Amino acid sequence: MYHKEKSIQIKNSASALYNNLGVLRIAPRSLTYFTVVHANVVNMVSASWDGLNYSHRQLQSKEPNVATSTSLIMQAAFCALPSRDLLVVTSQKGIQIYESDGSTMVYWHALDTPETPTDQAVFARGISAVGKSYICVGDSCGAILVFDVPSKGSNITLSDVLKGHKKSITDIASECSGSQECIADLISADDGGNLCVWKSGETFQRFNNIPGFDISCTSVKLWKGTAVAGYGTGQIRLYEAVTGILHAEVNAHARWIYSLDIAPFSGLLLSAAEDSLVRVWHLSIKPESLSVEVAHLHNECVTDTQICGAKFCDGDGYAFAVTGYDLSEIIRYTQS
Repeated sequence: MYHKEKSIQIKNSASALYNNLGVLRIAPRSLTYFTVVHANVVNMVSASWDGLNYSHRQLQSKEPNVATSTSLIMQAAFCALPSRDLLVVTSQKGIQIYESDGSTMVYWHALDTPETPTDQAVFARGISAVGKSYICVGDSCGAILVFDVPSKGSNITLSDVLKGHKKSITDIASECSGSQECIADLISADDGGNLCVWKSGETFQRFNNIPGFDISCTSVKLWKGTAVAGYGTGQIRLYEAVTGILHAEVNAHARWIYSLDIAPFSGLLLSAAEDSLVRVWHLSIKPESLSVEVAHLHNECVTDTQICGAKFCDGDGYAFAVTGYDLSEIIRYTQS
């Protein structure tokens, strides 16, 4: 179903972080941007669709009044809002928001660090755009910071702080199908496997809590009202987001899942884990019962590689990309 394409080389290898791959398709310019985190650096590659031109950029973690920051970056993700695309980078010190090509930092938000050292690590992780103008970022205390983003310029403001988790946020995702019928449009996950379902707006509302089993939910997606969650057990669970009803449980991988992605137009689901496997599944909703069915379609094995990032490169799932711990390349696959 898929075959391997020429890999894209990156300046540094990928760190072993959940969801360590960002992909943004720039259709008017026939380009795709990729980001991969290594320690305190974001490796960024701009790749032309014909495979002939690549340009590289590196973004350092930053903090005020320090020439060179050593704070580790936890995640880099693109946020596509209706009016603009941005790149959000989270670290142990704060949240950096860049123009999508990485050329200009438009906003910096410092995390609150305790005056006296504690056992609790401080970091931000979990990034998603939602609605017309919001970017949500999770932190290690279980809070979700909501930033209101103007259609242009740098007048970004912290508009809300959502409290629904007691453990560190691992991932955040918004409804990706584009459906206006979905009651809730945002989901967040934490290190205890708990999920919170939200409705965005001037005031964000929490619709539902789906309890975990004290094992980390490392990656989460929301598609047509269905929450798709990947866990440290290697399992994928599919819930009806608003009610919390469990539709399906799949023993998808032998080791920790590090990344999930959904191609919203086709219902293809990508899962990637420490077991060196990337799997492609198909999700379908049965109209008569509104239950979700899962079918396994394809496997790719990246031998002896702890996979840490996997993303579709388009909304149909025609191509996907993969990163692995200690690999200095982005591996690409396209449909045969």
